[in-house]
Amino acid sequence: MTAPASTTVGHDPRTSPDAPGTEPPGRVPLAGRPAPAPAAAAHRRSAPGPTTGPRAPGGAPPGAAERAAWLEKLLGDPDDLRNPHGYGALLAADDRREVPAATEALLTDAGLTAEFVPQELGGRLIRPDILARVLRPVFRRDVALGFGHGITSLFGASAVWAAGDEHQRRQAARVLLAGGRTPILHHELAHANAILRDEFTARSAPGGGFVLDGCKDVVINADRADAYVMYARTATSTGPRSHSVLLLDPEQLPPGGLHRLPRALTPGMRGSRFSGLSFTDCPAGADTLVGSLGDGIPLALRTYQVNRCLIPATVVAGVDSVLRFAVRAATTGRPAGVPPRRWHTVLTGVFADLLACDAMAVTGLRALSLLPDSSHLLAAAVKMTMPDLLREDLEELSTVLGAHGYDRGPRYGGFQKLVRDLPVAGLGHAGTAACQAVIVPQLRTLAQRSWFRTDEPAGRLFLPSAPLPAFDYRRLTLSGSEDVLTASLIGSAERLGPLRATGAACAALADLADAFVQEMRALREQCAALPDIARAALVDPRACALADRYVLVLAAAACLGVWQGQDGTDTFLSDPAWAVLALTRIGRRLGVPVPDLPDGTTPPVLEEVLARYRDHRSFDLYDTQLAG
Repeated sequence: MTAPASTTVGHDPRTSPDAPGTEPPGRVPLAGRPAPAPAAAAHRRSAPGPTTGPRAPGGAPPGAAERAAWLEKLLGDPDDLRNPHGYGALLAADDRREVPAATEALLTDAGLTAEFVPQELGGRLIRPDILARVLRPVFRRDVALGFGHGITSLFGASAVWAAGDEHQRRQAARVLLAGGRTPILHHELAHANAILRDEFTARSAPGGGFVLDGCKDVVINADRADAYVMYARTATSTGPRSHSVLLLDPEQLPPGGLHRLPRALTPGMRGSRFSGLSFTDCPAGADTLVGSLGDGIPLALRTYQVNRCLIPATVVAGVDSVLRFAVRAATTGRPAGVPPRRWHTVLTGVFADLLACDAMAVTGLRALSLLPDSSHLLAAAVKMTMPDLLREDLEELSTVLGAHGYDRGPRYGGFQKLVRDLPVAGLGHAGTAACQAVIVPQLRTLAQRSWFRTDEPAGRLFLPSAPLPAFDYRRLTLSGSEDVLTASLIGSAERLGPLRATGAACAALADLADAFVQEMRALREQCAALPDIARAALVDPRACALADRYVLVLAAAACLGVWQGQDGTDTFLSDPAWAVLALTRIGRRLGVPVPDLPDGTTPPVLEEVLARYRDHRSFDLYDTQLAG
């Protein structure tokens, strides 16, 4: 591909392509990154927080809930116009197509990138579900900020955590612990958008190592990266061993080998820094290879399991904010702060959807720690299901917002920004087609060997507060073919039977659970008849339709698992009303028979929506106290 005017990388001044004369933050070679400066370290240690006692890297408290609360407090009330990290400042930066520099600096000083480094390497990454919870305060305010200053660096480093040698793992850890960035340079497998299907190649050099070529026009943080994780073609033939992963330090590449291309302007995530990279006969040492030659696609498939759950789990926080906008619009000026009756169904339905999405995302994230050998199917299901549900929710909420949905000011402008940002956020991870490619070939095997045969998982899979083994990227595999979530669904339906007599809500929930079990029986029969050749199944429209139905059943199973896990507690989540509403909405999308909502289902859900809005509490499973 012919590159436009570019900046050559080597011993150049590293001027930003779209801001001539400005100097990006200095970079230090991977092998010699210093510890944070004493002044910065002192600032981090003195950062305010709700807890005292031992601090993790960056001054954050050690516990997940405490770190999330600490970050929420640091970012402050998003509705306060005086807050440099509030909606007003973030929307203004987006309008100028600039990164919110003050908020990025705050997050750097808070040591946010330490969340992406495994604990054994000096960071705070213990489990993906903990990571998602800690990141939600950022995504609640600005999805683009969460990507650009957040999880895209984890997506790059994950291959190093999974297959890097000890030296490479410590190199990548040094970058992130110092607040640096490690963007990922994907190969074609990662994308569903043709604009991103450019490719890098790495051919063997005569004296050892590689010679890099290729160009990509759209890479987030390409112009301010401290390391690149490149998926490059190393074989001339196609197949599962065609690509390899390289860890590259831009400071160590010779002059003229790497060129930075001008910034690419995008319709969403407008402040994020997307630009291109072009490699031309660029030598790279043999020690840049992560894992073995040909490990690229297997590594991608293993590490994408985390991405596929983490992205929806964090984006939930952005939709949480839009529900808050809608409640504000519906209750402002109303007697006792109660919305008109015509909006009760929308507000309660979207709230139930958010809880259902969170149940599925948190279950998927927890499965990565508890069931690393069989979590890949659930991860793909999370990615297939949640984006569509959340998009539908945004459409429903737009009817409540009305004219406020076009407001670009700080009170409601976050809605339009999220609508713009979400499609672009999909640039950084595998799309629905790639997730179907994981699930569809397994449907026949699942139908014949797993469904109605596999044992139920441990109940702690569904309980966000329950302890789990520490997560390790190196334990993720693609070999498991058991579906524990459908086993949980069947068990939930059996346990609900005796509860029918306890009330109309439990009776309705039992009926819904039975309807989903019957759907699984139908799926088993139809999936068992699919072609036994994976390629044939992938091009069979029936198989794709069956996969779409199957993942919705898994969403229902996750809801039931979370609800039953509340047994013995006296919380809103222990009330069957939200689960009845959530499963009814999933069942209607699926087209299975669903009972009428029992009288009294909606009022407690609406009451909870209004209480969480008034008390500044999140609309997710964690019911977190928010700044405001």
